[in-house]
Amino acid sequence: MIEAYFAIPMHQRKRIASALESGLLAVPYSASSIQSILGTRDDGEAVASVLAGLDRMAIAGAAAAAFLRALESAASRYPHPDLVWSGPEVPGVHARDTRRVYEELLGSAESSVWASTFAYFDGPRMFELLGRRMDERPDLRVTLLLNIQRRRGDDTTADDLVRKFAERFWKIDWPGKRKPRIYFDPRSLDPNGPGGVLHAKAVVSDDMNVFITSANLTEAAFDHNFEIGLLVRDRALALSVSSYFRILIDNRLLQPLPEY
Repeated sequence: MIEAYFAIPMHQRKRIASALESGLLAVPYSASSIQSILGTRDDGEAVASVLAGLDRMAIAGAAAAAFLRALESAASRYPHPDLVWSGPEVPGVHARDTRRVYEELLGSAESSVWASTFAYFDGPRMFELLGRRMDERPDLRVTLLLNIQRRRGDDTTADDLVRKFAERFWKIDWPGKRKPRIYFDPRSLDPNGPGGVLHAKAVVSDDMNVFITSANLTEAAFDHNFEIGLLVRDRALALSVSSYFRILIDNRLLQPLPEY
């Protein structure tokens, strides 16, 4: 029963607990009232069923909020990897949805986000949640690692490729008022170099949650492709990944994208 509750993003779970504490959400629970609190048409029935199950055990209102928060705290203390899928559902296998995991990590981050992707499409839509979160949280530090690709046969200079990418990113793709730090791998731009591209797809939020996935930041990867990943809430692992990114930057193996 409770799995349906933990299948929704963390920031939405916080809304449900707060609504229960304040009395905004009360017995009898309706899918429509829950959808209004979540800000989406999805999951209302599933969450209503979970809360109704708690009510049958005489756990409602503030007590239900405390119960759900206690489960949240226990889950964070004893981390286990969550399987994350895009594509067709597999009967008998419980897995998180790629889009929802991205939304959870980016929409609930409090202090830091590290995100690396090989490709993204429709920047204003893909970065909308993260841009809004940065504007809401002035202390949130965001670092994006993005790939700048030289197409086969393109003889444009590396500096011009970087400039064109930067102009498009800042003027078109990035929707927020505050700007993240952006880094790229210069090897992909050197026609005579050793080659190599920034191909990693990963998100680390608050140096606590780490998501490693085959999915790029695209609608196809979220909703249509067959993609697989793991979400782990483990501080040691999260710090290991973010520290690796920092070392690449400190050693100038990744270069900063100029701002326009």
